[in-house]
Amino acid sequence: MTYIVNDKCIACKYTDCVEVCPVDCFYEGENMLVIHPDECIDCGVCEPECPADAIRPDTEPEAEKWVEFNRKYSELWPVIIEKKDPLPEAEERDGEEGKLEKYFSEAPGG
Repeated sequence: MTYIVNDKCIACKYTDCVEVCPVDCFYEGENMLVIHPDECIDCGVCEPECPADAIRPDTEPEAEKWVEFNRKYSELWPVIIEKKDPLPEAEERDGEEGKLEKYFSEAPGG
């Protein structure tokens, strides 16, 4: 098992999860984070830290597509190891449906 970040993170990008990860397997895009599935040690400490409930185990329904999504972007984006402020629109976008189609950016974070 591994953990994945899903579209609930898009346009929020809370980084509380990054600080607790013992193996630094989070990667930063312009408006979301992803987890490298081969680096995740399945400890689960990140899951309860996410205010948007965007971190889920890969055993949940619909998670398979997110494993590949996380893999793809973790190989393109830089690692993130320190907490940052969430995006300015985070509270407004938290819980919004359809964020992948509306807001996702392939650009790396920085």
